[in-house]
Amino acid sequence: MTSITRSAQSTHPVQRSICSTSKSQQLYRRAKELIPGGTQLLSKRPEFFAPDQWPAYYRSAQGCEVVDLDGNTLLDMSTTGIGACLLGYADPDVNAAVIKCVKDGSMCSLNPPDEVTLAELLIKLHPWAENVRYFRTGGEAMAAAVRLARGTTGRDLIAFCGYHGWHDWYLAANLSNDGSSDKLRGHLLPGLSPIGVPSHLAGTAFPFTYNNIDELLNIVNHHGKKLAAVVMEPTRSVDPHTGFLERVRELCDQVGAALIIDEITTGWRFTLGGVHLKYELQPDIAVFAKAMSNGYPMAAVVGRAKLMESAHESFISSTYWTEGIGPAASLATLRKMSTINLPLHLHRIGERFRNGLDAIAVQHHVPLKVQGHSPLLSIVIDDPNASALQTLLTVRMLSHNILTGSSFYPNWAHQERHIDMFLAAVDEVLPELAEAIRLSDVERRIGGPVKHTGFKRLA
Repeated sequence: MTSITRSAQSTHPVQRSICSTSKSQQLYRRAKELIPGGTQLLSKRPEFFAPDQWPAYYRSAQGCEVVDLDGNTLLDMSTTGIGACLLGYADPDVNAAVIKCVKDGSMCSLNPPDEVTLAELLIKLHPWAENVRYFRTGGEAMAAAVRLARGTTGRDLIAFCGYHGWHDWYLAANLSNDGSSDKLRGHLLPGLSPIGVPSHLAGTAFPFTYNNIDELLNIVNHHGKKLAAVVMEPTRSVDPHTGFLERVRELCDQVGAALIIDEITTGWRFTLGGVHLKYELQPDIAVFAKAMSNGYPMAAVVGRAKLMESAHESFISSTYWTEGIGPAASLATLRKMSTINLPLHLHRIGERFRNGLDAIAVQHHVPLKVQGHSPLLSIVIDDPNASALQTLLTVRMLSHNILTGSSFYPNWAHQERHIDMFLAAVDEVLPELAEAIRLSDVERRIGGPVKHTGFKRLA
């Protein structure tokens, strides 16, 4: 970072990043010419962190450290693979299982036996379930779970809360019959247009707010006899209100709808097997992906036999659901998780992050607060210019070789020393944020555009 000006009233130099000339930025500019949207995952767009400054690509990743294309070693204090690498990047035990699988041949005309062993393990962890089907991404696993519920019940309608993927059944919520729009706002991002989703799917997906049982009850009262499933995460940022999950289960039983629990993000962070076990909730289907294989593509739908039997009748099949790397990685991941106290570690690291950052924010009079469960934390800035301030925080932390966004998902590789490094850097950065608020000049300091906060077409 290089200083270019100093405000007459400012005690901090206004800086401009030199990252726009980096190899990552050069490659990303080329990517946007070749790849619509720039990346394959919305959450990995540099525009969601610091446009023209966030390093878009990596050369290698180990534990909680990333080496970018320019050779910079960066401490990852963001989401460590969007929550996928819960044991840390390139975990040696998981990698060893994958390397063996690759050497033995990861694809064949026959099936990998690991998928049977993995099914036995998943059912042992979830005694309410009897069957398992495998996929390779969370979005397609959720689409299959909804298909299974519709196939079993003979019904079309879905009630849901939270984010559950990009497929038509979900985006159909933004196809409105009543003149309203953007019903997915608050469940993921604003501005998700249902372009390409068949218009006749309007009125098939109904969102409700987590912990608001009256909203779900209203859906049940109006559509209960046509409701195939209620789809939800057991938690995301807050615990369920007393009786909320129990009442959801009762309403599903009352109208004959399946209860589908999405553990794609929450799974394995709170307890071995999924947070629904912690809440003593028995769903009809639970969906896992992301962390179940520590960065290798794998997903699973675990469910009761009466629903899973629909997989015999409905065509749900794909070639790469039969490759061997996913099951091998999952077995190694889950076996390692069974030997360590991962939830306790994530809680300790997350709370050290939360308490330290909150205290520094108070000390420097920055309206910043860390929210959420300790394994899934969000950094919230309560200011009209929150997006610009978050961008400035990200840019200044990059100058300390630390990746910082609006979320922090700790993993097994994060240690107390990493949190202390982060907090020491934040202690140097937050005074400038306080000054930027006082002088109302935050955007001038960023050295580039403000981060995006919703879905939009890239320029």
